[in-house]
Amino acid sequence: MSDESPLDRFKTVLTGASRAIAHDAEVEIAWTADTPAANGSSLRIPMPGRNLPRDQAMEARGFADSFALKLRHHNATLHGRHAPAEATARACYDAIETVRYEALGARAYSGMRANLDAAQQVRTLGDPITRATRPDEVPIATALGLMLREHLTGQPVPEAAREGVDLLRGWIEDRSGGDFDALALSLDDQKAFQQLSLDLLQHLELTRADQLENEADQSDDQDAEDDGEEQPDDSEGSEDQSPSEVASEPSEGDEEGDSEAERQSDDDTSEAEEGDEGEEGMLPTRPNRPWTEIPAHFDYKAFTESFDEVVAAPELCDDEELTRLRAYLDAQLKGLQGVVTKLANRLQRRLMAQQNRSWDFDQEEGLIDAARLARVVISPGHALSYKIERDVEFKDTIVTLLIDNSGSMRGRPISIAAISADVMARTLERCGVKTEILGFTTRAWKGGQSREAWLTGGKPAQPGRLNDLRHIVYKRADEPYRHARKNLGLMMREGLLKENIDGEALLWAHARLLARSEDRRVLMVISDGAPVDDSTLSVNNAGYLELHLRRVIDWIEKQSPVQLVAIGIGHDVTRYYRRAVTIMDVEQLGGTMIEQLAGLFEEEG
Repeated sequence: MSDESPLDRFKTVLTGASRAIAHDAEVEIAWTADTPAANGSSLRIPMPGRNLPRDQAMEARGFADSFALKLRHHNATLHGRHAPAEATARACYDAIETVRYEALGARAYSGMRANLDAAQQVRTLGDPITRATRPDEVPIATALGLMLREHLTGQPVPEAAREGVDLLRGWIEDRSGGDFDALALSLDDQKAFQQLSLDLLQHLELTRADQLENEADQSDDQDAEDDGEEQPDDSEGSEDQSPSEVASEPSEGDEEGDSEAERQSDDDTSEAEEGDEGEEGMLPTRPNRPWTEIPAHFDYKAFTESFDEVVAAPELCDDEELTRLRAYLDAQLKGLQGVVTKLANRLQRRLMAQQNRSWDFDQEEGLIDAARLARVVISPGHALSYKIERDVEFKDTIVTLLIDNSGSMRGRPISIAAISADVMARTLERCGVKTEILGFTTRAWKGGQSREAWLTGGKPAQPGRLNDLRHIVYKRADEPYRHARKNLGLMMREGLLKENIDGEALLWAHARLLARSEDRRVLMVISDGAPVDDSTLSVNNAGYLELHLRRVIDWIEKQSPVQLVAIGIGHDVTRYYRRAVTIMDVEQLGGTMIEQLAGLFEEEG
C-alpha cells in the first residue's frame, strides 16, 4: 500500500462510506471530469485535486452522499408512477423528492450535512436562479427546492441564490400554507411525502386536481405491489424543461443522471428529455410535438447569420487540452472500445468482400497470367495466356457522421458517440472509404449575440432563428485519421454542448457532401431528439425548428443523391427520417452505427 496516493486512499474511504450509507455492497466510485451522475450502483464523482483541497473533497463527498442516500431511500417506481406530466410541475416534483432524501441524511449526520451543503453550493452556482432579476426569470423548481431544504434542515439558502429565491418567496409562502410543515412530518414515508408533494403543486397551481385524481385511480392497484420494495434507479432526479416556461429549468436534481428509461412513454406529446446541465445551468428540452402544431404556411429564416461560425476542433481549445480530453475519453471507454472494434472488423470484412479483385482468364490480351508463364516461355505465340481485371462494383464512397453536440447529449451518450465515430473513421479508412466527422451546437444558451441584436433592433415579431450557430469540423474527409484522432476529445470539453438546430446542420453537412466527387455519399445523423433552441422557440411558433427539419429531411430523401440515415438516442427519430433506428441504451450506438452503414453498402453492393 506504500504506492497508494492520498487520492487513492480518499477514493477507497469514499467508496466504503457510500456503501454503508446506501446499504449496498456493490456501490463503486469512479472519478469524472464531467457532470456527476449515478448509474445504478456506479457513482461518478468530481475528482478533487491531487493534494485534496478541503472544499473540493467536501464537494466530492457531498455528491457521493446524495447518490448513496438516493439508493437507500428512493423508490424510483413509486416516484415515477404519480409524476405530473407538465414540465414545470415535474421539475418541482423531482426537486422536492431530492430534498427529502438529502434531508434524511442531513438531519441524521452533521458531517453529511456539511458535505451536502458543499455539493448544493456547486449546483446552485450553475443554476439560472443566480442571474434572475425578475420573478419570471426564476426557475420555480430551484426556488421551491431551496426553500423546502431551508425549512426541513435549517440550512440557509445559498448566498448566490438568495435574491432569486426572495423574488418568489412571498408567492410560494402565500399558496403553500402549512404544506412545508406537513412534508416535514413525512420524511421517512416516501408514499405519504409524495401525496403531500402533489398537494403542494396543486396549491401552487402547477397541476390540476382532476389530473391528479385520474393518475391516482389508474395506479392504485400497482402501488400495493411496490410499497415494500426499494428499487433505486439512476434515471430519476433530473428535471425536464420546457423552452416556453422559464420555471421548468433544472435545479437540485440535475446531478442525478441522464437516463429516463423508467419514464419513457409512447405519448410523444408529453415527453421531454432529461440530461445534465450545461455550462450555464441550462438544459434543452426534447419536445416530441404533434405535427398538428405546425402552421400550414411557413417560411424559415435566420434573424442574422453574422455571428454563425464553422470552426475546426483545434481552434476551440489548445493542443494540450485536446490531448488531455482525448486521454480522458480513451480511459473512460476502454472496455467499450473492444466491443465496438469487433463490430468494426465485421464491417471491414463486409466492405472488403465487395472490393475483392476478380479476373477473367484465358484472354487474348491483357496482363500476363502468372499461372501460364511456363506456357508463355514454351510457346510464346499461344493465345489465351492473359487475364483482365473485372470492373469493381464497389463505388467510390464518402461517409459523413453528423453528431448532435447539444447539452442533453452530455455524459455517456456523447462519450460513446465520440468513440464510435473514432472507430468508424479508422475502419472506413482501412477500407478506402473517406470519412468526415462533424458536430453541431450553438455558441450560447438562450440566444447570444443574435438575440442581443434582436433586442437592440426593437424585438421585431417572428424574427426566425435567434441564436448563433456553431458547426464543428472534427475530421475533414481528406484528412488522415491519425491527424484528427485527438480532435474527437473536444466533445468531452465542459461547456461545449449547448443547444441544437438540426435543420441548418443537415443543410451544412449535405452541402459539404454535394461538393465531393465520390459516387456514393452517405450522411449519418446521430441525435437524441427534436431540434431545440429556447431563444428561437420563445419568440416563434412552437414547431418552428421542427418543421424546418422535416422539410430539409424530405428534400434530401426525395431529391438528393445523398443517402440519409439517422440514429436516435432515447427518442424516436423514425417520425422524421425514412431510414432511421432508435436505441434506448447508448451502449448500442457503436453496433447500430456499423449495422446501419453495412446495410446501406449491401443494398447497392
